[in-house]
Formats: sequence, C-alpha cells, structure tokens
Amino acid sequence: MKFGPVITGQTELSTLPELSAKEIHALAAAGYLTAADLLDHFPKRYEDRRQFDQFPNQPTGKPVCLTGGVIDATTKGFGKTRFYEAVIMDGSGGIFGSGKITCRWFNMPYISKVIAAGHQVIAYGKVKEQAGRLIIDHPEIEVIREDEEDTETIHLSRIVPIYKNISGINQRRLREITHLLVGSIGQADYFPFPVTENDRRADLSETHFPTSLEAAKTARRRFALEDYFTLQLNVVWQRQVHLSHNGRVLGKKTSLLTAFYHSLPFDFTGAQKRSIREIIVDMRLPRPMNRLLQGDVGAGKTFVAMASMLLAIDSGADAALMAPTQILAEQHYLTFRKWLEPLGVKLVLRTAARREQSLETSGPTIFIGTHSLLYDSELFSDLGFVVIDEQHKFGVVQRAKLIDQGTLPDVLVMTATPIPRTLTMTIYGDLDVSILDEKPAGRGKIITALRSKPKQKDITDFVKAQLKEGRQAYLVYPLVEESENLKAESAITAHGKWQKRLGAENVGLLHGKLRPEEKEEVMSDFRSGKFKALVATSIIEVGVDVPNANLMILHNAERFGLAQIHQLRGRIGRGEHKSYCILLTASKTPEAIEKLTVLENSDDGFEIAEADLALRGPGDVLGTAQSGLSDLRFAEFISDTPLIREARVLADQVFQEDPTLTGTHAALHPLITPHEALPKSITS
Repeated sequence: MKFGPVITGQTELSTLPELSAKEIHALAAAGYLTAADLLDHFPKRYEDRRQFDQFPNQPTGKPVCLTGGVIDATTKGFGKTRFYEAVIMDGSGGIFGSGKITCRWFNMPYISKVIAAGHQVIAYGKVKEQAGRLIIDHPEIEVIREDEEDTETIHLSRIVPIYKNISGINQRRLREITHLLVGSIGQADYFPFPVTENDRRADLSETHFPTSLEAAKTARRRFALEDYFTLQLNVVWQRQVHLSHNGRVLGKKTSLLTAFYHSLPFDFTGAQKRSIREIIVDMRLPRPMNRLLQGDVGAGKTFVAMASMLLAIDSGADAALMAPTQILAEQHYLTFRKWLEPLGVKLVLRTAARREQSLETSGPTIFIGTHSLLYDSELFSDLGFVVIDEQHKFGVVQRAKLIDQGTLPDVLVMTATPIPRTLTMTIYGDLDVSILDEKPAGRGKIITALRSKPKQKDITDFVKAQLKEGRQAYLVYPLVEESENLKAESAITAHGKWQKRLGAENVGLLHGKLRPEEKEEVMSDFRSGKFKALVATSIIEVGVDVPNANLMILHNAERFGLAQIHQLRGRIGRGEHKSYCILLTASKTPEAIEKLTVLENSDDGFEIAEADLALRGPGDVLGTAQSGLSDLRFAEFISDTPLIREARVLADQVFQEDPTLTGTHAALHPLITPHEALPKSITS
C-alpha cells in the first residue's frame, strides 16, 4: 500500500489525492499539515493481535485486549442518565474464563451506530465487577470487518499500532493513512541533526508497524533521543543565556551566618555544610545564582535557606521566601523568628490572612509569605535573594513575577520531593543542583506497615496507646466530604467517629475548605498539644512540623500517590520518639499493593521517586504543566539515564561547534526558545 508518487517529509497532506477533503480538513485542524507532521504522531501503545488476552473471570488491575462476538447490544437508563451496553462473548465459549464481558458507554449515543449484535470486535480496557457482572466502562473498541477475518491486514494478525485520537478520523482510517505514508516516503531524515547512524525511514516503519515489540522499543528509543535532544538544546541554550547576564555579588560578609551557626544547639549535617558552601560560591560570582536545593523530607532545607538569606541580609539586600500555602508560610515564619530575631534580623510575614512585621522595617529585611508577596509592589526596597519553596506548586508566571521584583536576584528553588536523576537532568538541567542526602541527628525511626482491612478496634487501641504515652497522631483521609463516585471515607465523616472514640476535646479537623484563620487555629491547637489527634486531608503534606506527633494512619492509602505518601510520612519522625506510619487499604489490585509495598520497604525518597516514576510516568510525578513534559512523546524512556546523558552530550556538542546557532546548525534554531523570549531567570 503506497501513495502514487514518492513523498518527503515536507510533502503537504493536502496534495495527496488518496485523502478526502474531509480528512485533510480534520488533519489540518489537529495541526497535521505535512507528511512529517503525521509520521511524528507516534502510537501511544500497541496491541498484539496475533494472540489476544483470555477472557477474565475476575476484575483486572491492568487493561486487557479481548476479541469476541457481540451477542446483545442495547441502550439503557432513564432521564439524563443513559448508556449503551454491548455484551461480548469469548469465541472459545468460556473455556478460559467467564466467557462474557459487558462493555458500557455513558452519554455516547453514536456508539449505537458503530457496534451492534452480530459484530466481531476488539475491546481494550480494565475489567471491574458490578452486581455480579464483569464490566468494562468506555473501552477502546474496533469492529473487525468480515474480509479481515481470514486475511492478513494492517488491522489484524499482527502487532497493531494504537494512536491518540484525531477528531474526525477513526482509528482504522488513521492507521491506513499512516501505513500509506510509511510505505511511500522516500527521504525521512527531516530532523535537522543526525542523532544516530540508523536509517530514520526504517525506524519510522518499525515504530508505526513493528515486526516485534522489541523492534518497536529499539526504534522508539531513537525518536526518544530526538525528543530529549530537543529538550537538552533548550536547557543548554537557556543556561548559556543565563550565564551571559551580569548579576550582583553577594555573600562576602559572613558575620550573621557565623553568629547564626554558633547559636544553634546542634551541628549542620555534612550535606547542609556542602550545600551552603556551594551557595556561597554562587552568590560571590558576578552573575545571578540559579540553584535547585533538593532534599528528602526532614533533611534540613529550611536551615540551608535561612543561612543563605542571612548572607544576602549581611550584604545589604532584602531576601524573600515564597511558600505555596499559608500553613507552610506561617511555619517558616515561626521557625525564622525563633532563630533570627535574637540576631537582630528584621522579619515580615505576608499572607492573605495575616500581615505581621517588626516595628522598624527600614534596612535589609527577610520577607516570608505566600502568593501575597506578588501583589505588594512597595514591599521590597532592594530584593537580592529569592527562595521559592516547593517550587513545582507555583506556576511559571508566579515565579517570574516574584523574581522580577528584584534586579537579577540570586534564586534558590527548593523541593522536598526527591526527583529522579533523569528528571533532574531533563527538567532542571539549566540549574546547578545541591542535594541534601543526610538526615539530621536525633530523629526517631519511622516504622511503616501495610494493613489490609484491619479491625477498627485494633486501630483505635493502637492510637489510644500512643496518646497515653504522651504522643500525638495524624489520621489522614483522601476526601474532605463523602462522594458518590469514590468509595472512600471522608475526613468530615471520620472526624465525628474519632471524637466518639477518643473524646471530642482531643480531636481536631483540618482540610482545605476551612477558612485561613480556622486552619491556623487548628494547627496552633495541635502544635500546643490541645488536640491529641488531628483528622486531616493531604493539606498537611508539606511544612507541618510537630515533633511530638509520632503516629500517622493513612486511610484508603491506595488513593494517594507514592511521593505524596512519602511526603505525608515525613510529618512524623521529626522528634526523638519511635514513629509509626500505618497504611490502610481495602484494595486487592496488584498495582495498589505493589505501590504500597514500596513504601513499606523503603524510606529513601530518591528510591521511592524512581519507583513512582516507573509506575506513573513523569507527567503525573511532576505535573506536566509545571514540568514542561506535556509534549514529551516518549515518557517511558525518562528513566533511561544513558539516553538522557547522550542527548545532553549531543546538545553540548552543537553549542561547542556553533554557540550562536548561526552557522552549520542554523536549521536547529526553530527548536530553541528565542533569546528575546527568555525570562531573566530560567527558574521563571
């Protein structure tokens, strides 16, 4: 199957007579104008239609690919809630499983025109059990034509590509068009840099219509290298632009830092000392600092930030720390005030609910706040140092707005979410990185245990035993209020139950729907010990520091992310007492058990981050909007460290040969963010 003439990557799809005007319009509306555009629309997955999955006899944790005949199809429901059902029977007659699967589609009336009784179909989706039936809701489905059943085609009896949908073109037709393009293209080296010695046309063929799954993986790795090479080009380019700026020299005076260090009743860890030295070196250079401080929960990032900001104050500049929540900002403010007010350092708190400051605010000042820092243009007199805590929780514009209130300030971004090395290289490759890989001395051990459907009396007795010893507990739930769509207990409902179990005066409630002043009051009461237990949602994920709290019970733990649970677990073990994190689940799915077992067996944030990356992918781990990974087509290779390093070497090579991209590599320039569009600091 080929188009008439041999085509190139630049061939416009509108010139191909094999495509209808309607198809050309649909492709153009989706942004596909040339052969190269559509050939770079790679499969999102593959179905091995040489051998289908057996019909299951129980729910499945992962999607299955089934083929069978539709024995019944009808529209059901009433009022506005209507759905279409198709019952598919296994061709083997149930020899290997239940023999029947019900497929359902809600509010999709057109499905009734696509699937009917008598059709042979292929269905893909997760199987669940409901009212004694095995059901797949909204499966991907494809009807097998009669002429395909005994004939080898691109749709059957082979490894078949499955693409992300393009409105107006169904999966079968998209596969046919792509197959025609692959067979007709004569020159496919339209990527402007030869990343490998392999033939790109052959790799395109194996990516779209592979001869084996292993061949597909090998070919996809080539295109992943192109993707990561493009990302690294931007990283290197932006780093070069950043280094070209003339910044201010700070950090030469260390009297405040020395006084601070000698006032502490404990010593910094080796990692903290190393990070502070790295920051001092950066601050003394005549260019803006751009550094990422990465550390596991409880590793002491706040004290590194405090030491760094003192260097700015000693140099006569203001410093600002922006936190994502009021609770975290106030926690920082209390910590800073405890250690820095005795040194004569001026502090100002700015949140939506509170504005506190010392009586005299002239001269260098440390400002701590939330987004409120962005909207007081008269706040800073000379902002020279910016700390952005939990930076991934802020948008690009917000970060830039704070940084731009200074004159090329030094910037330190912090995250308590350990980031796998490959993601650090890919997303933060333009930043210098300091890693806190040690925990301060005197921290209690955390014991993590996974429990499936334990008796409530056993849980209550364990909580009471810890409270009797003078400790405090977090009781964490995934929902604020009950939901019809999710089978999970809510914090509000659970709060009433725990008040009966432990006494109403002993139990507080904290969630995101409370007013700021209510949250502050609850946290103050918990810190002071008025509340012995705190029923909460994941709002306590960052910044809450109550050393006396040594117990956390996570209900419906399978509904939290791996990294999120690790962050929540970091709220305990902050004192000298032995701590316990109990993960409760009723789930039996292999994925949920695998995820929770990782946490039971490890307290290493970086190890957990790698597992989270493998289980969920980079977009879910970092958030695609914040991480710049939304257009990454080969996320499965983000853990391939050699590939990421190879991409960086290639990018560095390009800039060494042609730093301005005006010579032999001028064709690469469209891949690079224009110089004029770059923010003053790449962290923005």
